Parts: sequence; C-alpha cells; structure tokens
Amino acid sequence: MIPVSSRVGPIILAHRGGNEVAPENSLEAFADARQLGIRHIETDVHLTADGKVVVHHDPMIDRVYNGSGLIAQMTWDELKTYTNDHGDRIPLLSEALETFPDLYFNIDAKVPGVEGPLLDVVRQAHAEDRVVLASFNERRLKWLREQSQGQIATSLGSQSVVRLVAAAKSATKTRTWRIPGSHQGVVAAQVPLSFGPVTVVDRRFVAAAHSHGLAVHVWTVDEIDDLNQLIALGVDGFVTNKPKCLRDYLIDRGLWEELPPPGAMRGQHPRD
Repeated sequence: MIPVSSRVGPIILAHRGGNEVAPENSLEAFADARQLGIRHIETDVHLTADGKVVVHHDPMIDRVYNGSGLIAQMTWDELKTYTNDHGDRIPLLSEALETFPDLYFNIDAKVPGVEGPLLDVVRQAHAEDRVVLASFNERRLKWLREQSQGQIATSLGSQSVVRLVAAAKSATKTRTWRIPGSHQGVVAAQVPLSFGPVTVVDRRFVAAAHSHGLAVHVWTVDEIDDLNQLIALGVDGFVTNKPKCLRDYLIDRGLWEELPPPGAMRGQHPRD
C-alpha cells in the first residue's frame, strides 16, 4: 500500500502538483514535481456531465482555464476545448495515472457521484496500491472504503478528525471514539495546522494519530517557520505549494529521502 511516511524525515505532497512554475493540477506540474524527486501528488477530481473523471480543484473552470462554466454541466468534448495559461487542456485522471506510473496520488473526491467512476479509473489503471482517496465528506469516504473492501487507502474524513482531536485533548484511547483505522484501509489524518482559533496539530494530536496507526499530513505548509514547528512535533508529511523550497530545506537539514517508486513498496505497511 502507498507509503505515507519516511524513515529519514517528512514526505512532501505537491499541492495540486505544486504550482511554483506550471499551472495547478496540470500534467506539467506533476512532471515538475517528479523531476524534483517528489513522489507524492495531492490532487482533486470532478465529474463531467458525461461521466469523465477530470483533474481539477474548483467546481468551475474559470480560474484556471480560458472558459467559463461548471464542470458538472459540461461534456468532455466541451471541456477539452479550453486551455490553461500554458496552452494545455484539463487532464483526465486516467491520463495522469497512465503518464506517471512512478508517482503516488492523493486524490480528493470533490463532488457527490464521482466515487464510482473514480474507483473504476483507479482499478483500470491498476493503481490501487499507489493512491490515497480523500474527502471532507464522511459518507463519500465510507462508500469508497466499503466498495474497495479496504484495499485502496483512504484518509480520515472531517468528522473522524474531530473525534481524533477530542481523543487527543482528553487523553483517552482512540479506539473509544469510533475512529476508522488501518483495518478499513485508513492510512492518514490529513489536516490543517489549525481551524479558526482551534489548534489541530500539536504533540498530543500527533501521538494520538500514531497510536491509531495513522500518519499525520498537514496542509498547506509553505513557510519554513511552520515546517520547523511541525517537524519538531513529529508530523509525517506536508502538503505544499512550494515543493522545491521545502525539499531544498529538508536536504540541507539531512531530512530528505527520495522514496522508491510504486512496486518497490509492496508488502510494507504504509508507515514502515
């Protein structure tokens, strides 16, 4: 199953591929991350009107592409006519998985109804062991876990994260809070550093997650001060818009390890 931590230091997940140079959620951005030695891509998917799973964050294309409209109301033939600032169209998820068989993908299922087609694409690409499926929606995640029978990794949903925070702050056993775990294919708690005035990630939270067999990935980490604070807490990974900046800093501190590609990790626990 997909590795979610490293023995040397934290892993980097390139947020939407990392958009320091290339447009976000583009095959070009994913290629840039791979060239840096970064194995993990954090990305998002939506569903077109005719059932195609496309890589994009917003429900509308307006911010990134030279068109306007909701993805859910466009067919693939309509959608693929629009391009980003570098002249590239929106990618299909199948294209991303096929183009980059040596990368791991953390995929946020953004909308209801995308779950089934998403699973189909992952299975058709034989990518079950190199993806983590994510969503804020607990029902969406529960369905994905049930349909994949725990064979495809997922992260915690928002309600489960709240229970994990409560377990950490009350110093009680995580198993008493009905938090899904590794037996259901859950491998990570992917959370912000804080939510409004409430600090999410502290030493107790990291300890609670690790005791439950989960890695801790924090988003979105672009500042070195935040990075240092989280390293000290034992966080396992960072979702960042600045993968090169964070990678270079980790190299300088002796905390960077380029993870092996998919296939080399088979048979190991995600947090080994």
